[in-house]
Amino acid sequence: MMYRALLLITVFIASIASCKKDEEKEPYTPTPLKITRPAGFPEMVIPADNPTTVEGVALGRKLFYETLLSANNTMSCGSCHNQSLAFSDNGTRFSTGIDGVQGTRNAQAIINLGWNRFYFWDGRAATLEIQALEPIENPIEMHNTWANAISKLKSAKTYKDDFYKAFGTEEFTKEHAAKALAQFMRTMISYNSRLDKRLRSEINLTASELNGLSIFISEKGDCFHCHNIDAGRLLTDNQFHNNGLDSIFTDLGLAEVTGNPSDIGKFLTPTLRNIALTAPYMHDGRFQTLEEVVEHYNTGGKASATVDPLMKHVGTGLSLTNQEKIDLVAFLRTFTDETFITNPDFSNPF
Repeated sequence: MMYRALLLITVFIASIASCKKDEEKEPYTPTPLKITRPAGFPEMVIPADNPTTVEGVALGRKLFYETLLSANNTMSCGSCHNQSLAFSDNGTRFSTGIDGVQGTRNAQAIINLGWNRFYFWDGRAATLEIQALEPIENPIEMHNTWANAISKLKSAKTYKDDFYKAFGTEEFTKEHAAKALAQFMRTMISYNSRLDKRLRSEINLTASELNGLSIFISEKGDCFHCHNIDAGRLLTDNQFHNNGLDSIFTDLGLAEVTGNPSDIGKFLTPTLRNIALTAPYMHDGRFQTLEEVVEHYNTGGKASATVDPLMKHVGTGLSLTNQEKIDLVAFLRTFTDETFITNPDFSNPF
């Protein structure tokens, strides 16, 4: 009798184990997440092989703030992309990696990247997924290998479950990690600045801000050519320009990627959203204030073989008055989005 009871218990336990094993084999269906397009924004193109999901975004958020991705467990993406400063690098000109080595370009702010067509100042990455792969193995940033990073994640308490929920596998790779990071960054959308509220007829701008707007959208300021307000409201044309910073270039910009001499000195146009929070400015962080940036354009910039035709005032300048420069800076400050920099969905989950 006792033998029969033991046999039944054994069969029952084996049955449960078998069912559990079968359940684990069933493919997990993640929860689709629709990214809401703000009024006036273009459609966001999302890769067919990386649809946005609740689970993927949650995993990407964890990875964004995960220090295990660095070789010595001290640095995450969030270390150089501070939410309170619109995900720019804490006011520093050049980021410093885990070995105390500085880079040579100013870390770009992470804002509305889901609409970009190129990534990095020189455009060397064509997708967010490709962009997300680089910082981990960059010797002057996280200075790790992806093999080591993935090994550490697999040894961590929850990541196997997190990746399974997001991608249906516990044997995840760097490509899965990059996809999760890309999903999270696509949700990091800024659309609630004073400028946006004015465009939605919710508020009025001050007289100074309105005069700055008039300068911005006219030939008087020449800003609108590369930072058009109405064309998608992204405040960037997603193109490359030599904006007259130098006559001789030590950093070749786009030409380092294309090898084309006509691209020397060209860099990707940054968005002006939250620009008051993301100092210093330009690819090399040479300007500390918005006033310095405005003065650069007001003086006309420097001539070179590849200077952009849109820089029509090289050698002559814009001739803005002191008050006009003040008004233009006042308008640039209307691009600040307090909702974006305090959104708990983008904050550190740890």
